[in-house]
Amino acid sequence: MLPKFPGDSIDGAGAVIEQVRQLAGHLARPTVATRDRHREWDETLFKALTVPGTFGGGLTAVQTAALLTALGEGSQDPGLALAVATHAVLVTVPLRTFGTEAQRSRYLPSIAAGDWIGGLSLLQTSGGRAVVTARAAGADWVLSGALELVALGPKAHHFLVIAEHSTGSRTAFLVDADTPGLFIEESTPAALRTCPWGRVVFDDCQVPADAVLGAVGAAATSVEPLLAALDWVFVSAAWLGILRALATDSLAASRTRELRGAHVLDSQSARFTLADLAIQNELVSGLLVKVAAQLDESAPTAYQDAASARLFTASAVRAVTEAAAELAGPAAADEGQLVDRAYRDARFFVSSGGGSEVLRPVIAASILED
Repeated sequence: MLPKFPGDSIDGAGAVIEQVRQLAGHLARPTVATRDRHREWDETLFKALTVPGTFGGGLTAVQTAALLTALGEGSQDPGLALAVATHAVLVTVPLRTFGTEAQRSRYLPSIAAGDWIGGLSLLQTSGGRAVVTARAAGADWVLSGALELVALGPKAHHFLVIAEHSTGSRTAFLVDADTPGLFIEESTPAALRTCPWGRVVFDDCQVPADAVLGAVGAAATSVEPLLAALDWVFVSAAWLGILRALATDSLAASRTRELRGAHVLDSQSARFTLADLAIQNELVSGLLVKVAAQLDESAPTAYQDAASARLFTASAVRAVTEAAAELAGPAAADEGQLVDRAYRDARFFVSSGGGSEVLRPVIAASILED
């Protein structure tokens, strides 16, 4: 499903993973509070963490997940980590997997060079009803409708779009931002402020036949399941990095904070909370590594297990952010602190990827099949 890396192990890319963690800590972390406060997008920073080809072909799914975890942990920036995951994984991997030779030759070199950025509506990663329609116009297609919550929308060169036909079948398209009839409007969600967001409108937008990604009418059984699994695993991997950073910060805060004249760490409950943070991190890590390995092997259970991993990660994100806020005390209200930003952004993560309404039926279906 993803190109193999020599050695096929996390250790095979260990130096790159550590480099990403340190680079993100050096470049992104010092400015994240300011960028978050002012909703600033730093394209130079984005390129520094994705180019040259850090997240390109040659890495396994396990290694890519580890890189995103390192990025989240080093940067302490959920918005930036989501932007990287959207562009480098959610949009680019389906192109690598289902794209024609002509599509790959056209897009991938400019993507690898950092010149072209891919955008995606996060509402299209959960297999719900498409809000964009496609109708034939000779050999071409006409798209109509609008996509909300498009990550990287205002900065994207192209978009991965799932459109529905009158028959109910769906087709995936790669649509360039400068296509006539395509309009981009900036939007400002309350969370993940360091990622640029947009609304993309298709007003009888005519796209050529070679914009189709995969087979016509086959998105529901090809692109969409892959897209969902990629979202569930790799966006979760970035959040695992945030959880690790929260655990580290919580320990540091607990060492210095006093409550009623005593150190917080003198409290047994505080020590238990720190233990819980460590356990949640280990469990999430184990699940994500397991599912990423299944993606590498194209295992038949990867889709269902990815749903389980995402549902558990969402639960862990809720628990860890709440526990970290409790340990931080009044400092949790400081918007310059990771715990404040993570607590706010966690609600967005928990509701994305289809939420429990999509994830639980997928898991239940796999149980019933067994």
